[in-house]
Amino acid sequence: MRHLHLLRHAKSDRHPGVEDHERPLARRGRKESSLVGASLPAALGRLDLVLCSTALRTRETAALALANFAPPPPILFEDGLYLAGRAALLARLRQLDNRIEGVLVIGHNPGLADLALALADPDSPHYKLLASGKFPTAVRVSFAIDGAWADLARSRHRLTHYVTAKSLGKEG
Repeated sequence: MRHLHLLRHAKSDRHPGVEDHERPLARRGRKESSLVGASLPAALGRLDLVLCSTALRTRETAALALANFAPPPPILFEDGLYLAGRAALLARLRQLDNRIEGVLVIGHNPGLADLALALADPDSPHYKLLASGKFPTAVRVSFAIDGAWADLARSRHRLTHYVTAKSLGKEG
């Protein structure tokens, strides 16, 4: 059984004259990332690989969200994940070695939300939350993947978690 986790970057700031790729996290985004990160080791277990967009806001999200892993999981920062759409994300995931069992992708909308909807089994308990159209900053969705990475899009997969920073804040 493989596990795929998708994490949208946390809330970013917009500054005049700063290119989109170099937008940093806002104060709220740093809080969201830390809150989500506190829950990740227990929720995700072992991560064999983290794939992360090279945008500043995704790199900052990764640093804060992965801070509680000991040892930290291997992370690849890839230009091709910056604002990647569903097809590009799927193509990247289908290249994964089948020895990799747990993967976290840190990226952007609308690509992550589109990928999540394309992969999710409508009979999953959290499907209605995902299908509601809400995919806020710092949301994490997780899937149980039966089969090889190369076959990822050939079937729907059980959506095991739909977790937002807001829902985590209510638990604490």
